[in-house]
Amino acid sequence: MASNDAQVIHAMYHSMYRFMIERDVERLGTLLDESFVLVHMTGRRQGKQEFLRCVADGTLAYYDEVEESCPVCVDGDVAQLVGKSLVDASPFGTRRSTWRLEQEITLVKRDGRWLMTRSVASMY
Repeated sequence: MASNDAQVIHAMYHSMYRFMIERDVERLGTLLDESFVLVHMTGRRQGKQEFLRCVADGTLAYYDEVEESCPVCVDGDVAQLVGKSLVDASPFGTRRSTWRLEQEITLVKRDGRWLMTRSVASMY
C-alpha cells in the first residue's frame, strides 16, 4: 500500500538524520543501497562507503535537524522524497551553523525493503 510506504519512507528520512547525528554508521548503512551516491551542493559526489566514513570520522558533523517539509511520492517500487530541514552541522570543517538543507532522495524497494539510492543536496 503506497500510503504505508510513504510513512515508512518519511520515517527513514528522520532515521537517516538521527543516525548521522549519533554517528551510527552501522544503522545508517542499512538505509542505503550499495549503489548509493550523495551529491553535495558543491557537486562533489560520494559513494556509500566514503559517505559513511565521513560521518564516522566527523568530516560530516551533524548536531540537530528540524524538518520543515518532506513530501513523499511512491510509484510502485520507486519513490522520491524532497526533505527540507534546518540542519545544525559543520560539514568538511566549516564553522558550525544551521543550514537550510534540501535533500532530494531517490529510493527503491528491494526484497520488500526501501533503500536510498541517491541524494542530491542543495540549499533552499
